[in-house]
Amino acid sequence: MANSKKSLKNNSQPNCRGLKNKVPKGTLQKRDLAATAKVQDPLLLQLNTFLSACLSSGLGQDLNFDLNTDLNTDLNPRPQLLLGLSGGLDSCVLLHLLVASQQTSSFNLQAMHVHHGLSANADAWAEFCAQQCALLNVPLQIVHVNVDKNTKLGIEAAARQLRYEALFNYMLNVENTLDVQPDFIVTAHHQDDQAETLLLQLFRGAGVKGLASMAAVDKSRRLLRPLLDVSRNVLQDYAVQHHIQWCDDESNTNTQYERNFVRHEVMPILETRYPAVKAVLARTASHLAEANDLLDTLAAIDAEHLLLDNSLCLQGLSLLDLARAKNVLRWWFAKNHLAMPSAEYLNEIIYQLLNAKADANINIALQHLTLKRFQQRVYLLQEQSTQDFDLVWNGEPELTLPNGGKLQFKQSTGAGLALKFGMTKLRITNRDGGERFKPNVLRPTRTLKHLLQEANIPPWQREYMPLIYWHDTLAFVPGIGIAHELQASESEQGVEINWQDASI
Repeated sequence: MANSKKSLKNNSQPNCRGLKNKVPKGTLQKRDLAATAKVQDPLLLQLNTFLSACLSSGLGQDLNFDLNTDLNTDLNPRPQLLLGLSGGLDSCVLLHLLVASQQTSSFNLQAMHVHHGLSANADAWAEFCAQQCALLNVPLQIVHVNVDKNTKLGIEAAARQLRYEALFNYMLNVENTLDVQPDFIVTAHHQDDQAETLLLQLFRGAGVKGLASMAAVDKSRRLLRPLLDVSRNVLQDYAVQHHIQWCDDESNTNTQYERNFVRHEVMPILETRYPAVKAVLARTASHLAEANDLLDTLAAIDAEHLLLDNSLCLQGLSLLDLARAKNVLRWWFAKNHLAMPSAEYLNEIIYQLLNAKADANINIALQHLTLKRFQQRVYLLQEQSTQDFDLVWNGEPELTLPNGGKLQFKQSTGAGLALKFGMTKLRITNRDGGERFKPNVLRPTRTLKHLLQEANIPPWQREYMPLIYWHDTLAFVPGIGIAHELQASESEQGVEINWQDASI
């Protein structure tokens, strides 16, 4: 995925096909936003309350989580928000609301527009977003993605997946061209989106987790949706009242797409009988989200003594009744950012895990990870490269291996490789086969293959495990130990080595 940062200029709005001027010409400026902030529009008040709860020190009491522990991040003095800006009504309204909110709230704002290239108007939408952000002094990143039109996911889902990947990669500082890393991603999903999502999930036979739809605060991904209980009509009224312009995506009227079918064909029929159906469905999704939180709490309790190094104890899992065992698996998959498998596929997974023969080779693909079983434990792993490597350690505290794993080195007393032998340079390479090793002076030298099997090292780790040599002597093997003749004695200085396996 390549990206490019557009220059932002204070020029006039582009005259482009597909851009609809819903209001009189003249985009809302900074001075207008200051006035808006003083008026304290109800929608702006609602946004300020939401952001205050999320960004202030009172977050733990209001939303039942603590930023520094649950989000694993040390926030900047002024939190950095990254807005997903499509150029449509919803995100343009949120852009202006966020800029107005900066008059009273302490945060910095930047935006990203993901250019899918699916429409003839895509360039015009990107230019429109650039001009809006320039007028409001909001830094903008434009990222170009290529959507596979033949994907089994469907164009809608594939485009959505690439959009989130772009936002999350940017937040993780992958291809981030700005100086400051965002703390939170903000999207403009609203009440109508929530209602449509619930119906779509219901039609697909989703469970509680799927029916819970979208969360206003997604803790694990640091994703905020402040407009989730605001209807699209309210957003449109706000846009007209405050002279906000936006782009209309012509594909939004194409009912071949599932969501558009629900929006234009199903929902109007429901509203003729149940006028408040969108609000009711969104409220139902909220109730299901609470139920899902309780299921997650139960799963965490059940998994407390089962989970170790991203693996689950199958013996303990088999002691749970089937519903609770499947609940633990769903919770574990979600923690690893996996989409939920279908009910049928999940039943097949748990059947294989609990009933396959002890020596059966279980290898189940789950999106970007693979499920494997070894010694009555099941692991979720990233596939690793097994290419040959030959590296030299020159005293650095950490060394990254070609397959993504890491070796960490720490000086200590009475442990590790004895520095008196001159451990200034160590050679790191992968297994060749036939190595012999003696970590215990009281036991004979044995083959490394035998030692790895005896230590119950999973077979996939044995394939790409790094071996550390001092000159031509095998000095250290992760999970096995140090060559007996090179170990630091109780009073000697040594260097301890820790291997972080990238697959886990």
